Amino acid sequence: MIRGISGANLPALRHHNAALVLDLLRAATRVGTGGISRLELAERTGLTPQAVSKITARLRAEGLAEESGRQASTGGKPRTELRLVRRARYAAGVHLDRDELTVVLADLAGERVDARTSPLDFGRPADEVLDAVAREVRALSAGREPGILGVGVASPGPLDHASGVLHRVTGFPDWDGFPLRDALALRLGLPVVVDKDTNAAALAVLGGGPDADAGGSFAYLHLGTGLGAGLVIEGALYRGDRTGAGEFGHQVVQLDGPVCECGNRGCIEAMCLAAVDRGDTAGAAYLLGVGAANLVLLLDIDRVVLGGRTVLADEGLFGREVAAVLSERTARSVGRTVPVSVASGGVRVVADGAALLVLASLFGGAALG
Repeated sequence: MIRGISGANLPALRHHNAALVLDLLRAATRVGTGGISRLELAERTGLTPQAVSKITARLRAEGLAEESGRQASTGGKPRTELRLVRRARYAAGVHLDRDELTVVLADLAGERVDARTSPLDFGRPADEVLDAVAREVRALSAGREPGILGVGVASPGPLDHASGVLHRVTGFPDWDGFPLRDALALRLGLPVVVDKDTNAAALAVLGGGPDADAGGSFAYLHLGTGLGAGLVIEGALYRGDRTGAGEFGHQVVQLDGPVCECGNRGCIEAMCLAAVDRGDTAGAAYLLGVGAANLVLLLDIDRVVLGGRTVLADEGLFGREVAAVLSERTARSVGRTVPVSVASGGVRVVADGAALLVLASLFGGAALG
């Protein structure tokens, strides 16, 4: 094989083409246009009308697409419109927080259709944690089992997204090296994909809701039981070559600061959480703004999106304070105002993004970031 050139076998090519068509059907369904014609699908994918007809026939046979009506005639035969059958399949999304377990079920359009939340002690033995996850996933998917595509799990990092293996999670060293993806897949008998909680939330911002239209490059900053970031660069989720990007909470902002559980001093996570613990919400928001300014100056991102339980408890204060710090520290250097917003989706945005990790395989990945 020539170095630098890789081919795709026929089944993979068929999947790629079907994913292109499915993503356009998904987009048409989400915006409420009613549907999209086969001719439009051919024009927008670059596929031949014959190829589109074969793909859509197969998707209809699998129950993934259906006719939604006919377009008004412009002189010829009215074109039949197709749309995605949103609830033909489902994806489960799991947010493993340090003290709470959230499981959601999403339809093919990525919309949440059900959710469950329960207490969780992430410090318990791995088998007990996975038993709890499996129990909640089964309860939520009861009656829909044949249509469950898989389970996306969003966990505290660092971790290896490609292998689904956790690394040394701050404060929980016993998880280091644990094969979360494979262990949970064995329990559930379903495909499982694992990513960091902040990456999942950034994917939810990128792939759905009113925030999605902004595109571009942004940082999602999550302040809850920990502090981390999900990075979207030029419209795509950025994990880094070793899937370790976004360890935002462990940037040092005070050399002689308090000791962090990671072993360093003055990490912004330790300082933010300490401020929250003593009731200094404004101080935590100021520190979050300092970290956000560092990211803006380093990566030249377009905007900052905030999330996490601590932020949502007083989103007005966090939004104002982070925006003020950004203006003070970056306006002269970047020559513009960096918008700050709070992610839609509330406390379940991470679990919503975890479900999108599963759907990405169906829609070709790029469609969901």
